Amino acid sequence: MTRLVDLGFDPWFEARDHDVRREGQDIARVSAVDRSSYLIRNEVGEVPAELAGKFYFHAESSVELPCVGDWVAVQYHNDDTEAIIHGVFPRRTFLRRKRAGTEVDYQMIAANIDIAFIVQSCHFDFNLPRLNRYLVMAADGHVEPIVILAKTDLISPDELQQKLEAIRQAGITTRVIALSNVTGSGFDGFHQVLMPGRTYCLLGSSGVGKTTLINHLTGRDDLDTKAVSGTGEGTHTTTRRQLIVLDKGIMFIDTPGMRELGLLGAGEGVSKGFEDITELSMACRYADCSHTQEAGCAVLAAIANGELSEERYSGYLKLRKESEHYEMSYLDKRKKDKAFGRFIKTVKKNLKK
Repeated sequence: MTRLVDLGFDPWFEARDHDVRREGQDIARVSAVDRSSYLIRNEVGEVPAELAGKFYFHAESSVELPCVGDWVAVQYHNDDTEAIIHGVFPRRTFLRRKRAGTEVDYQMIAANIDIAFIVQSCHFDFNLPRLNRYLVMAADGHVEPIVILAKTDLISPDELQQKLEAIRQAGITTRVIALSNVTGSGFDGFHQVLMPGRTYCLLGSSGVGKTTLINHLTGRDDLDTKAVSGTGEGTHTTTRRQLIVLDKGIMFIDTPGMRELGLLGAGEGVSKGFEDITELSMACRYADCSHTQEAGCAVLAAIANGELSEERYSGYLKLRKESEHYEMSYLDKRKKDKAFGRFIKTVKKNLKK
């Protein structure tokens, strides 16, 4: 029988047990979320679950609701065939983005991930600005990233080397693994990263081969994939985030492809995602240097002497400004929501008089 420790419930979470779980409640991990319905995984298997009404109505934002990978306190009923979620354990790591569209709010992608594999196809999907966005998102949630360059069979060795050099020249120092699901090239290095009891997440655009990658690891076609298009790229298959436990106890969270990857309140992630610029800024004359026009700015000096590329610098400014802009909008929205909540409580209180 599977133990909770096999699913990743280690001493870090055990230390927070008494703050979350109440008498009569058990521990489980969220394995899938589909709107307001959940699947949780325990020592025996998966069980459908729903949120307790009290827990739902006391949540101040969607961020506080369970997402895939979360550890939760649950209570079983109907002979342990269904469950009610009463609380969420603190998240050690997380992946989140700005909700797609015009709404300024967070969308949780997954939680308690040890390593995020950022998958880009070597063919038409290779995109350094998008890769930087994923790296910032991982850094914002304290998740270790590893870049996967997939479908190396679609390009020549020289073209692959050019892409690897482009990543390094862009100032990205993250580990890169180049592999092919067709030839099996690169999988030895990939397998060396994987360890039982750890959770990995696959991030990337639609059709880059994330689901095919999991099927390669299992040796079975458990997850649906679609044939590649005329361009050699796959087509979108995964429709929801789900936690998959492989035979050896290695856990993967598969995610749908993301068309939008907006950043919200990711200032720390931007700093960590652009460590080369952050390190340069330590030599700026002013501690609050904006790196745009100040005299004595080490970042601008690095651009002038060719140490830092203008493209890298422009990407940094763009992501920093985007994150700050949405964060200001989000904080304003939260203030209005709280003011409206207080108004409703006052009205209800007056009606009882």
